Amino acid sequence: MNFVLKIAWRYLKSKKTHSAVNIISIVAVCGVMVTTAAMVCVLSVFNGFSGLIGDKLSKLDPQLVVNAAAGKTVASADSIARIVEGIDGVEMAVPTITEHGLAVFDDFQMPVLIKGVPDDYNRLSGIDDVIIDGQFMLDDGVAHYTVLSVGAALQLRVRPGFVDGIRLFAPKRMGSINLSNPAGAFRSDTVYAAGVYQVEQSEYDRDMIIVPMDVARFLYNYRTEATGVEISLAAEADEGQVMQAVKSALGDGYTVKNRLMQQDYAFRMVNIEKWVSFLLLGFIMVIATFNVIGTLSLLIIEKDESIATFRNMGATNKQITRIFIAEGWLISLTGAVAGIVIGLALCLLQQEFGLIELQGATEMLVIKAYPVAVKLLDLAVVFAAVAIVGLLTSAATSVVMRHKLRR
Repeated sequence: MNFVLKIAWRYLKSKKTHSAVNIISIVAVCGVMVTTAAMVCVLSVFNGFSGLIGDKLSKLDPQLVVNAAAGKTVASADSIARIVEGIDGVEMAVPTITEHGLAVFDDFQMPVLIKGVPDDYNRLSGIDDVIIDGQFMLDDGVAHYTVLSVGAALQLRVRPGFVDGIRLFAPKRMGSINLSNPAGAFRSDTVYAAGVYQVEQSEYDRDMIIVPMDVARFLYNYRTEATGVEISLAAEADEGQVMQAVKSALGDGYTVKNRLMQQDYAFRMVNIEKWVSFLLLGFIMVIATFNVIGTLSLLIIEKDESIATFRNMGATNKQITRIFIAEGWLISLTGAVAGIVIGLALCLLQQEFGLIELQGATEMLVIKAYPVAVKLLDLAVVFAAVAIVGLLTSAATSVVMRHKLRR
């Protein structure tokens, strides 16, 4: 094997007799190099978007949330929260209600997503960090207040400090409906704007409003039920161990999700796009490695005298064939290494200077340039893919080589 690799490495470095062989060899290396660099950059950009999603959603998403395995509501949610708070590693557990409703302010109205939370909800979430107007306050002992998303505040034309209240409507869950009095089919309550938040994520900024738990329970006729129990963990707690402990304590009737699982759809879509892009670039790489076959075919013709010399020195046909397979593989590996280095350099430049910016209305974008995050696993996958394709492509020349050696 040492003999095969030494000869293959010498053929790779040496200047070829025919300039066409040199040109095709350079084209083969450059083709693999460019495709490899593109793979590294594309995978790193998708990693950057995944990290961006995680960072932006973490402000309002609880670290863990308990939902009913079947049905919409968690029965006896207050009791469930007390059980969960007794588990080691849990700092706080509170029931919350998330339902659809209608908000009306002055002459403006819109469908909203109403989220009922306890008065100290800001201890569990990072909402204080995303308040852009007013403050987080739900009750002052005299009136009920709400904290609105920036989208809801803009559409309703409301700001903290307005003396008029926001009227909330929700369809009655129980009882009969009098068709002659449609308004009787709804429950309603009034809240006042205390603050406006912006997470810079459309799911939360579009139409959500946060109200006191008592208001939400009145609107939807809940007593001890809730749609979920949100959990915050102690600083030193291990998330996986706490999740397992909560599952064991509550049994099979409940599901426990961390932040990644809560936003499973968003992360899954990014990962699907990431690996589909990888496969498309993989097909391009396969086409680029066809140049290796052309290089090896010309090299076999050029090294006709050397092949005869090797045979006279006792080299077997198998060893001679392996020399040219190794030569093709080294071309692919050289291109792969160079491509990874170039891809890493481009990613670092993008990370540091933001050379390539996102297109569109920049004032509406969370970031101005494409985010990148390089992962060692992705580099290993790219290198392995190029190495495997390069080896298979080089092995295809063995057919040409066998035909040559039979002559």
